[in-house]
Amino acid sequence: MDNVDLPLTLSEVTIVDLVSWIASGAMIFGGIVPYIPQYRQIKKTENAEGFSTYVCLALLVANTLRILFWFGVHFELPLLAQSIIMNFTMMVMLHLCTRVTQLNEMSTKRRAFLDFDHRYFWKWTKFRDYIQFMCVFTLIGGYITYMCLDYPVYVET
Repeated sequence: MDNVDLPLTLSEVTIVDLVSWIASGAMIFGGIVPYIPQYRQIKKTENAEGFSTYVCLALLVANTLRILFWFGVHFELPLLAQSIIMNFTMMVMLHLCTRVTQLNEMSTKRRAFLDFDHRYFWKWTKFRDYIQFMCVFTLIGGYITYMCLDYPVYVET
């Protein structure tokens, strides 16, 4: 086996480096830890009544805005990774909640994002409606971010 030159050898790794990597890992994955037992409970009981999907909405919007902000001001990569992983986690939670709600709900009335009925905002029947909303939100936010990247008042505030 050839000796491969690694950018960092074990003898060069300091305790500070190790603590920094562990802290970054905790920062990246720490936000999703509380949702693991909730996911398991909802899946086991097939009941999502105790979980508010509005929490998912708030976190999806906040983390998507943080991701878009990164294109204007590059902040630490662990924070960017945290936002991406949190968005993925919230979409997984929404998928489970919509599936469980469909199983338990007797109503045949479909509520969809493209109906644009404000009374049923974020109470849609199918998971794809949440995906559609997030795509539209991200595209509009991305366009605004792209158009305003040269304006310090947009990227610095």
